[in-house]
Amino acid sequence: MKRLQFSLLAVALLSAATSLQGFCQATTSASDPLAPSHDTKSAEQIDQEWQKSVSKYDTQRNTLLKEAERQANDGPFRPDWESLRHYEIPQWYKDAKFGIFIHWGVYSVPGAENEWYPRNMYRPSEGAYKNFQEHFASKDPAQKDALGYKDLIPLFRAEKWDPAAWAHLFKEAGARYVVPVAEHHDGFSMYDSGLSDWTAAKMGPKRDVVGDLAKAVRAEGLHFGLSSHRAEHNFFFDGGRTIRSDVNDPKYASLYGPAHAWQEASGDNHTLINDWTYVSPAWTADWLARATELVEKYKPEIVYYDWWIGQPNFRSRVQEFDAFYYNFAFAHGYTGVVNFKDYSMDWTSAVRDFERGQLASIEPNHWQTDTSISKLSWGYIENDQYQPPEFLVHQLIDIVSKNGNLLLNIGPKPDGTIPDQIQTTLLAMGTWLKANGEAIYGTTPWKVYGEGPTKVIGGAFHDQDTKPYTTEDFRFTAKGDTIYAIGMGCPAAGTEAFATIHAFGSDKEAKGMTIGSIELIGSTEKPMWMQTPEALNVKLPASTNCRYAYVLKIGTK
Repeated sequence: MKRLQFSLLAVALLSAATSLQGFCQATTSASDPLAPSHDTKSAEQIDQEWQKSVSKYDTQRNTLLKEAERQANDGPFRPDWESLRHYEIPQWYKDAKFGIFIHWGVYSVPGAENEWYPRNMYRPSEGAYKNFQEHFASKDPAQKDALGYKDLIPLFRAEKWDPAAWAHLFKEAGARYVVPVAEHHDGFSMYDSGLSDWTAAKMGPKRDVVGDLAKAVRAEGLHFGLSSHRAEHNFFFDGGRTIRSDVNDPKYASLYGPAHAWQEASGDNHTLINDWTYVSPAWTADWLARATELVEKYKPEIVYYDWWIGQPNFRSRVQEFDAFYYNFAFAHGYTGVVNFKDYSMDWTSAVRDFERGQLASIEPNHWQTDTSISKLSWGYIENDQYQPPEFLVHQLIDIVSKNGNLLLNIGPKPDGTIPDQIQTTLLAMGTWLKANGEAIYGTTPWKVYGEGPTKVIGGAFHDQDTKPYTTEDFRFTAKGDTIYAIGMGCPAAGTEAFATIHAFGSDKEAKGMTIGSIELIGSTEKPMWMQTPEALNVKLPASTNCRYAYVLKIGTK
C-alpha cells in the first residue's frame, strides 16, 4: 500500500511539474513571442498554431477538397496507382523538347546566396544569415530579431516587369513551354490565391503574376505549366524555431507555416522513405486544396513538383491529386503532364525529372532534365556564374537523343528584368535552334543515342561533370525515314574535315539500312560521303558553318 501511495504521489508531482512547465512556456511565449520554440512546444502545438492562423480559409479549402475528391473519381482515372499507370504522355510534350523554368519571388530581393536564402537566413552558421543581419536587420538591439523574411516582401515590387517581353524572349529562345514557380518553399504565392494573405496579388507587386504570365505565354503560342514547392514549406523555416526570431510568433504562422523540425536521414540513408518529419493530415489537405486551386484557376498543361511529395505522408494525397488533375484536364480538352523526382511517384504514371542531371543511355519512358542556366542558384543572385550557350545546346542535344526534354531555369531580378547575360544566352540557343531545330523538335531516339569518347554520368546532380565534346562525338535523332547525326565538336574553320560515324557503317547499327542522301543543314553544298562496313565517312564542306554543333541530315530508303 505504501508503494502504491508513493507511486500516486510521484504521478501527481510529475503532473504538477508538467502543468507548471506548460504554464511557464505559455507565459514565456506570451511575454516574448520571438522566443525559440523548438524545444518548448510540441509538433502538435506548433501545427495547431499554423492551423489556427489559416482557419479563416476553412470554407474555401473544404470546397476545393470536395471538388478534388469528386473530380478524382469522375473521369478515366481513379486515385490509385494501378489506374494511374494507364496514363499516356501527350505528343506535344514529347515533341516540344525544350522549356523554360522560372524561379522568381521574394527570395530574389537580397540577390545573395541562392533561392534557399529564406531558410538559411535563420541559421547563424549560414552566409544568408550574415547577409540579412548586415543589410536588412534592425541595428537597434531591441528590434534586431523582430525583422525577418516577411519584411523583404515590400521590397519585391516587380516594377519593371513586362510579361509580354518575357514570353517573346522565351519564344525566340526556341522554348515550346514555360513553367514558372507558383509557390516556392518560402510560402509566398506568386498567384492570386484564395487560401492565403501572403500572395503577390495582395502584397509586393500586387499583381497576379502567374495569371499575367499565363496570358502572355499563351499569346505567343507556347504551352503553359506551373510548379509548386508547397510541400517542402512544412519544414522550410525550422531554423527560425531554434533562435529568437519572428518565425516563432504565432501572428506570422500563416506565412512561415508550421516550420516543423526537418527529420531527414543522413548519409547512405538519405532517402524520403527514411524521412520522419512531422506532417499533419491538415497540412497535406491544405497542400491538395492549393494544388486544386492552381489547376482550376490557371488550367496548366504541366504541373511540376519538387522532391518532397515523395515523403510517405503525402502519398495518398498525391494519388488523389493526379487523378483529379488528369480527369480535370480530360474534361477540359487537354492532357495534363505531371513532373516528379526520384521515386515519389510510379514512373509510368507521370514524367520523371532529374534535377541537374541526365541519363547515360536511351530511356524508353519519356523523361526530363531540369537545370539552371546559373551554376550557383535557381533564383537571382548578384555576380552569378552562368553556363555558356555551347554547354546548354550540347546538353539539350544529348538529352533529346536519349528520349528526354530539357527544362532550363532562369532567375529574374526582383524588379522583373532578366539579366542581360541570360537573355544573350537564350537568344544564342534560339539562333542555333532556328537553324537546326528540325533535328530536335518532333524527333525520337534512333537505335543508339550516339557515339564518341565523351560520356555522361547518369542521374541527378551530374550535369556539370560532363567533359567538353570532341569532333569524334555524335548524337543521333530520328524522324520518319530521316536520321540526324549531330556533330558535337566543330571542325576548325576553313579546313577540310571529315565526319567519321562508326554507327552508320554497313556492318554496324546501320546494317540493312540504305542511305539515299546526306545534307549538311544550313549549307547549299552537297557533302561527299562513302559508307564502308566500318563507318560512314562524310567530307564536310570547307564553308561549314558550325556554331556549337552541326547537323547531317541522312535520308534512308
